[in-house]
Amino acid sequence: MAMAFEPEHAALQGFKTIIEPFRIHSTQQIPFPTREERLEAIRKAGWNLFGLRSEDVIIDMLTDSGTGAMSARQWAGMMEGDETYAGSRSYYAFRDAVHEITGFQEVIPTHQGRAAERILFSILGGKGKVIPSNTHFDTTRANVEYSGAKAVDLVIQEGRIPSSEHPFKGNMDIAALDKCISEVGAENVPVVMLTVTNNSGGGQPVSLENIRAVRAVCDKYKVPFFLDACRFAENAWFIKMREASCAHMTPMEIANAMFAQADGCTMSAKKDGMANIGGFLAMKCPEVAARCRDLLILTEGFPTYGGLAGYDMEAIAIGLREALDPLYLCYRARSTAYLAEKATSAGVPIMKPVGGHAVYLDASALLPHIPREEFPAQALALALYVEGGVRGCEIGSLMFGDVAKMELVRLAMPRRTYTQSHLDYVGEVIERVAAKARAKELNGYRIVEQSQWLRHFTVKLEPLQAYKL
Repeated sequence: MAMAFEPEHAALQGFKTIIEPFRIHSTQQIPFPTREERLEAIRKAGWNLFGLRSEDVIIDMLTDSGTGAMSARQWAGMMEGDETYAGSRSYYAFRDAVHEITGFQEVIPTHQGRAAERILFSILGGKGKVIPSNTHFDTTRANVEYSGAKAVDLVIQEGRIPSSEHPFKGNMDIAALDKCISEVGAENVPVVMLTVTNNSGGGQPVSLENIRAVRAVCDKYKVPFFLDACRFAENAWFIKMREASCAHMTPMEIANAMFAQADGCTMSAKKDGMANIGGFLAMKCPEVAARCRDLLILTEGFPTYGGLAGYDMEAIAIGLREALDPLYLCYRARSTAYLAEKATSAGVPIMKPVGGHAVYLDASALLPHIPREEFPAQALALALYVEGGVRGCEIGSLMFGDVAKMELVRLAMPRRTYTQSHLDYVGEVIERVAAKARAKELNGYRIVEQSQWLRHFTVKLEPLQAYKL
C-alpha cells in the first residue's frame, strides 16, 4: 500500500525531503561503550535489556514513552507551573487541553498511564469480568488480570499477520466482539477497550469506521466504551492518510471524532502528550469518575494534581496540542518509515504497513531456527544491542507468554530526539545482525528467574549457547 507524505505546508510542497519541523536548541552527550563493554553489561543485567544503565546504550529505542525531547514552549510553560496543592492553576490548563481534544468533562490526572489503568480496572474489573480489546498492552493486561478480570484480545485476523498490508491492522474484529459479549453476558463486560494505535499489534492504527462500529456494538449491549489513547494523534494522522472519507479533516478534527465515539479514555501523556511523565483518566460519567477520584486520593494525590507537579501538567497541556500539528505528524511518520526502509533493504521482515511510533522486526521470520519457547524476539533484540548498542524491546513470548501471537522486536522512536544519521547507524546495525541471523549464529535463551507480573521488566535469562565475540 502506498503511503502519502505530501507536506500540508505550502512552503514544503513539491519537495521530496520531509525535514524536521524544529531546530535543535540543546544537545545531550551519547555514550559509546565498546562491544566488549556492552557484552559485559548485558551479562551483568541477566540478558535483560531493561536492566541496562543508560550509559551502556548508544541508541535507545527501548520505548517512546517519556523519552522524547520537549519543545521550547513546553519548557517555558514549566516555568509557569503552579504547585498549589489544591486548585492549582496548572491543573485547569491541563484539564482544558484534555477537554478541548477529548470532549470529556471528567478529567483525572495521574502520574502515568498505568496508574489510570489501575484505577479504572480496580473500579470496573473484578473476578468473573471480561474486558475485550483489540490487543491489550502489557500494563493494561496486567492491571486487568490483577483485578481478577480476564483480558481478551480481538484484533482482526490481518493484525496477526506481519506481512499483511491492511491499512488498519489495529481494527477490532467486530463479529468477534459481538460474539464475546453475547456469550459471556453484557453484565460481565464492564468496559470495552480499544488501543489507538495498537502497540502490541505492531503500532497499527484503528480506522474511524471501526471505532464507530465498536461503538455500535457497545450501544447494542449497553456496555461502556473506552479508548487507550496513548498515541491518539498518530492514529488520527493515519486515519487522515489512509481513510479516504477523512482526508479533508485536520488531525484535531479527527481526534475529536474519535473521542466522540467513546465514553472515556486512559492516557499515558508520555507518548502523544509529548511529556516526560504524566497521564490521565477522562470520561463522561460523573458517578464512575467520583469513585475513581476516591481511589486517586488514596494512591496518587489530590484530584487537582494526581501525582503530578504543576509544571508537569503545564508541559502536558502544551504537548497534547503540539502532538496534533500536521507538520510534526508528517515528519514523525516519515522518520519511522525511513528506518523501516533500512530494515527492509537489509532483508529483515517487518510488520507492515509501517506504524507511527516504531518499527517492528519480525523475529519469527528472521530466526525460524529458534523456537518460541527459546524467545526468538529477545534473541534478536539482544543481538542488536551487543552488535551496535541499539536497545529495542521484545514484544513476544517473553512479554506475553502463551498469549503472544507474534514474535516482534520494537524499535521505538523517541519523539524529536534522533536525526537521520542516527537512523542510518541503526540501519547498519540491523544489516549486521541480519547477516548473523541468516548464518544461524543467533541462539535462544532460557529463563533463570522471573516475577509473577510483567516478568519481562525484571526477568533474568541465560543464553543456551555462549555468545560469540
